[in-house]
Amino acid sequence: MNKIECKLCPHYCKLGENQIGLCKGRSNIGGIIKAINYGMITSIALDPIEKKPLIHFYPESKILSVGSFGCNLKCSFCQNHEISMIGKSEARTKIAKPEDLINIALDLIPEGNIGIAYTYNEPLIGYEFVKDCAILARKNNLKNVVVTNGCFCEEPMIELLHYIDALNIDLKGFTDEFYNKIGGDFETVKNFIKLTSKNCHVEITTLIIPGENDSEEEIRSLSKFIATINKDIPLHISRFFPQYHMKDKKATKVSQIYKLADIARESLNYVFEGNC
Repeated sequence: MNKIECKLCPHYCKLGENQIGLCKGRSNIGGIIKAINYGMITSIALDPIEKKPLIHFYPESKILSVGSFGCNLKCSFCQNHEISMIGKSEARTKIAKPEDLINIALDLIPEGNIGIAYTYNEPLIGYEFVKDCAILARKNNLKNVVVTNGCFCEEPMIELLHYIDALNIDLKGFTDEFYNKIGGDFETVKNFIKLTSKNCHVEITTLIIPGENDSEEEIRSLSKFIATINKDIPLHISRFFPQYHMKDKKATKVSQIYKLADIARESLNYVFEGNC
């Protein structure tokens, strides 16, 4: 059988029958690219909305947060590598239909829940599950939140965004060199931010890693780019702690986080220091 191209992200994996893509979450099943992590839940919790992080979207509320396995980037500093860097055979999961998640979300409304957040691993590699859940959540007056790396193509996202209320997008750095290191595409992410900010509430997170993406010049360019879209988009500047394949690096100095946040405020109205 001929190989089929996955058109969800800029890797454009060409997959033979039953071959699994780079993200470990999509495969060619009978000549159709499908999410093999559909409904396979590795993590579920009722989180404060600020943990996503979202500051200007229903503050002080809670949201049912759900994750699966796999990711289309390969960040050596990944903070959720236990689920994002594994495949189906390694994942410990529970099966949940969209209807199951909606019922759980509705049951948690008395505890302050406003909807469902697709998060923890890279949720958009499970595009079909997110879409099915989001449509059903919208019918039940629940909010849909996506926490994503934003390295996804415009065409499939346009359809999904009809049902999404808010996103937090990880803008990992602001150079082609940095995105090449993590297996992403810088231009795709920038375009993703432009597209989504036209359709729903967007906040952006940048993890500051010593010696990697922590220069004043880079954060100034990053914040100026966001400002060209909307100066009111909140930017979360987060502190790195040694993780995964970057355990040899030291945590980001708190003073550096505050300095870079002040630089970002030259262009943006809302800048927040995370994990300080």
